[in-house]
Amino acid sequence: MKRHPWAWMGLLLWAVFGQAHAAWTVNMAPGATEVSRSVFDLHMTIFWICVVIGVVVFGAMFWSMLVHRRSTGQKAAHFHESTTVEILWTVVPLLILVVMAFPATKTLIDIYDTAESELDIQITGYQWKWHYKYLGQDVEFFSNLATPQSQIHNQAPKDEHYLLEVDNPLVVPVGTKVRFLITGADVIHSWWVPALAVKKDAIPGFVNESWTRIDQPGIYRGQCTELCGKDHGFMPIVVDARSKEDFAKWLAERKEDALKQKELTSKQWTSDELYARGEKAYQTTCAACHQANGEGLPPMFPALKGSKIATGPIADHLSIVLHGKPGTAMAAFGKQLSPVDIAAIITYERNAWGNAVGDMLTPQEVLAAEQVKE
Repeated sequence: MKRHPWAWMGLLLWAVFGQAHAAWTVNMAPGATEVSRSVFDLHMTIFWICVVIGVVVFGAMFWSMLVHRRSTGQKAAHFHESTTVEILWTVVPLLILVVMAFPATKTLIDIYDTAESELDIQITGYQWKWHYKYLGQDVEFFSNLATPQSQIHNQAPKDEHYLLEVDNPLVVPVGTKVRFLITGADVIHSWWVPALAVKKDAIPGFVNESWTRIDQPGIYRGQCTELCGKDHGFMPIVVDARSKEDFAKWLAERKEDALKQKELTSKQWTSDELYARGEKAYQTTCAACHQANGEGLPPMFPALKGSKIATGPIADHLSIVLHGKPGTAMAAFGKQLSPVDIAAIITYERNAWGNAVGDMLTPQEVLAAEQVKE
């Protein structure tokens, strides 16, 4: 090896690039929709045009430097202010741009054509979750990060879809033109699913439109691509494309679940039932800021363990959960959570981590407080 230092270099290169070759991808993917494939084809067209331009330009440069170098006795030609050259380097790039403009314009027109949709879904970005509402279907729900806190805090091994799994994916039918109405509830978010070629900002007070028509059933993942706060990286998107028959069954089940949720509001809950439900809902909704152990991340995210809010008057506790706290990261959850989940979370917070206040809040009391506010 001492006599052949290049052998060491070759071995190193093999170790670095040889084993990683299978995962080495540098190009876009065609995607799962007609529009995404049009974007891919446009990308490849422009790429090869750029390759040809590069080969011609650099080829001419290297040929000139090699053949017409001074050491061979060549003398530089003088053609300053040549009308022919001026026309050529103006007309040729213009023609290239015109050729590129035709496929680009067609693709853009397709991307922005949201007319004649068969299903409309309103997408609202919250810190740090997505709300999906199927317009005209009486179905709506929140989609939260489902990655366990143990993985996030390196207490358990990370799985294949680390930070890319949710509790409630967006379900859509294949072969159907689905229009997305995208907005934000607090700060600017961005709804991005690469395989669908959809990327739109979710801006509070504005509604942006986009659409998709997925060809094959499958799971398509994305993320929020706007820096929307501390947990920006914990706001994934999962789209579950199903056959039209499976989608119809799923939609019927969601409508039935919505009716059951309304019935749960009037149910007579016990403290133990609310505590158990609240523990699960807290881990999904609150643990990212206030931590699973209730100790928070002061001063931005105060502790709930032993706090005045969690151990003080229950009406104050309910008020801050419903309406948030202006000027802080505490959002209003009155429109984000059901009365049952709000009652369960508050009951859990007042009796977990040694708080042991011993009281409970019922869904009927939450519903009454919401109606008084309205």
